[in-house]
Amino acid sequence: MKSNIVILGSGISGLGAAILASKQNYNVLVSDSKYINSETKKILIKNDISWEENGHSEQKIIKSDLIIKSPGISSSINIIKKIKEFKVPIISEIEFASRYTKAKIIAVTGTNGKTTTTLLISKILKDAGYNVLTAGNIGVSFSKEIAVRNYNYIVLEVSSFQLDDIIKFKPNVAVILNITADHLDRYNNKFSDYKASKLRITSNQDEQDYLIYNQDQLDFIDTNAKKLPISFTNKINEGGYYHQNKINININNYKMTIQELALQGKHNTFNSMAAAMVARVFDVSDTIIRQSLIDFENVEHRLEYVLTVNGIDFINDSKATNVNASWYALESMHKKCVWIVGGVDKGNDYSEIKKIINNDNVRAIICLGENNDKIKSSFKHVVADIYEAVNMKVAVEMSYNISNSGDTVLLSPACASFDMYSNFEERGYEFKKQVRSL
Repeated sequence: MKSNIVILGSGISGLGAAILASKQNYNVLVSDSKYINSETKKILIKNDISWEENGHSEQKIIKSDLIIKSPGISSSINIIKKIKEFKVPIISEIEFASRYTKAKIIAVTGTNGKTTTTLLISKILKDAGYNVLTAGNIGVSFSKEIAVRNYNYIVLEVSSFQLDDIIKFKPNVAVILNITADHLDRYNNKFSDYKASKLRITSNQDEQDYLIYNQDQLDFIDTNAKKLPISFTNKINEGGYYHQNKINININNYKMTIQELALQGKHNTFNSMAAAMVARVFDVSDTIIRQSLIDFENVEHRLEYVLTVNGIDFINDSKATNVNASWYALESMHKKCVWIVGGVDKGNDYSEIKKIINNDNVRAIICLGENNDKIKSSFKHVVADIYEAVNMKVAVEMSYNISNSGDTVLLSPACASFDMYSNFEERGYEFKKQVRSL
């Protein structure tokens, strides 16, 4: 008899899980509390997958054998409470997909830098000729891809929400880049709960696996995996460290030093070290690693160069939706800049940014969004000129008018976009559109 799977949510991960579950001969129901778009419905119908929208059939759900929960769904909603009451197992899409592949899995998590590092690792492995899938929180369904093709290596960007619902998920190499406060509304406003969620990435690893992690921030991690720390402050006998403008990789008595990197800034140097270390675990040569790190082009909306207008550089960092991400962006600026910041505040604490900016490196701040009072009060004593803009067009025109040739205009909001845009991508596209209209 076929087992019954209910998939909550019809987004990228939910649809992918449905396709894989159907291929594995489960009875599948996709259940969404909201409207399911027409393209998704076409795919579900084509694959003979049942679906419901604008609500959940509670009796069907609690009588199923397994629930796959999309990461955007909070565990605090009523249907999840009911499922737990009836003790139906709940897992994430990455947990489900990992059961149906024999590929080596590299999983990357962290508050910031996940996408860049995931893409860096994928590029190096692909440049080495390996058969690689890049998936997960990066916008490609792990489940959907392995339903149609086999891979030897899978590089996953994984969020805390995806890790919350793992049971046996076990990456061959886990990477923890950093853990700073974010999404605390999903974790009882406790940083300790959020951190514990991130650390779940290594909970099932054993002595054959590797954990690459930020030693400067995480001094102790309980894991059975072989630890490969990264540090900016200490020389590492086995791992990676930064010294005298060089990154140094020491793994299994193998040493490699890299000076030229495509990505600038301390955070990107860290990301590059992590990617190089993963590549060395899988025996990629230093020549390929070095060339890949030199050639790499960053992801859209993450410190993305847009245009130079009359000597003024415009940089799109719309993906910076938290304070830590904007700190990294500002830290990497080598020119005086005008900083466009603001949006939906997630309990932001700007104290760390205040330590690295002043009138000498930030010419002005332009507030864009609904939560400007905290920004203005936080920086009024460190940056003389703080303005407000009602929309992106005004913000870009204002930034251009107050900048000098040789300056940089940086959109790095430190906030979510939902006050004015549906997502950070839309915000970034609007910024680029307005820059090109100057």
